[in-house]
Amino acid sequence: MKNTNVLISGASIGGPALAHWLTRYGFNVTIVEKAPALRLGGQAVDFKGETHRTVLTRMGILEDVKALQTGGADQEIVDANGHSLAVIPGEFTGGDIEIRRGDLTRLLYEKTAPYCEYIFGDSITSLTETPSGVHVTFERSAPRTFDLVVGADGIHSNVRRLAFGPEADYVKFLGHYYALVDVPAAFGAVPRMYNEPGRMAAVGGPKAPAFFVFASERLDYDRYDMRQQKDILARAYAGMGWKIPAVMEEVRHSQDVYLDSISKVTIDRYSQGRVVLLGDSAYGNTLGGFGTGLAMVGAYVLAGELASAGGDHRVAFAQYEEQMRGYAKVADSGNAGPFLAPGTPARLRMRNWMFKYSFLLGLMMKLTDKFATDITLKSY
Repeated sequence: MKNTNVLISGASIGGPALAHWLTRYGFNVTIVEKAPALRLGGQAVDFKGETHRTVLTRMGILEDVKALQTGGADQEIVDANGHSLAVIPGEFTGGDIEIRRGDLTRLLYEKTAPYCEYIFGDSITSLTETPSGVHVTFERSAPRTFDLVVGADGIHSNVRRLAFGPEADYVKFLGHYYALVDVPAAFGAVPRMYNEPGRMAAVGGPKAPAFFVFASERLDYDRYDMRQQKDILARAYAGMGWKIPAVMEEVRHSQDVYLDSISKVTIDRYSQGRVVLLGDSAYGNTLGGFGTGLAMVGAYVLAGELASAGGDHRVAFAQYEEQMRGYAKVADSGNAGPFLAPGTPARLRMRNWMFKYSFLLGLMMKLTDKFATDITLKSY
């Protein structure tokens, strides 16, 4: 086996999932994460269909994931007086198995930490490929050389920027922003969603304590500056009805706010020399409903192909791309923004009608099931 010394950027889901498989196959793995510790917040994520279950089973974590599942609660869409307009079934938003992102991140970390090296609070600053490896410099750690580097660091991938080029070349802004905010559970245990044209706010339930989606021009702000993010949300939700003024008061005092654009990645190749992209960095589409499953399946395929090729990255990366390109097409279309925050009263009514008529909802769920299983998994 060659090329066994692998650096992964990103300790959320795709990176640790890949580390699980690579260490099982005999690779030496280092994971670098910009955050000072595991990021345990965020909305719930889900798994759909036989393909996802097969990967979880082969990883040996299906029962662990089931034990942590949230149950996928129904969500009410309400008007300004709190009267129910429609109900979004839990199976629509939660798939077959729903689990909090933070719980899944912790589970994957605990399964891999004994077998690989984690470096928190650091980030890659340069990648220089040589005939025998990739020379890597970091913000804090000493430079090191690795055989292969994997970017599992999200839509705003630092690895993709360093190895492929500027983010603007590969990431398209889709006209909306979303935010996840930790607020007290004072707005009821039943998940509720309230809309006004171009704005959505949801509270309660496992998706997130408070969840926002709003239409906007592209915003210039620091994604690591919580005060700026709070100010953006305050402006975006000023004057909104229902319980939103009270929710926004809690947002003002929250210590956990995450705001980002709804965007999608379009890239014509997943690898560049000894560097390869995994998960949202390669095929992300924010809030598209398939990101976690794609990352987990991608990790399984990438590690399996590297093991099958004896570490030959040229062969393995080509096979990985051939298998994942078609499966990842689901992330190449669609925009969750106009669905979650329709721009006109008429479009709001149309969205709500879909949840009132079971045949429309059934058609949509059949499509998502088809997309989730549209790959034949090899047994590596």
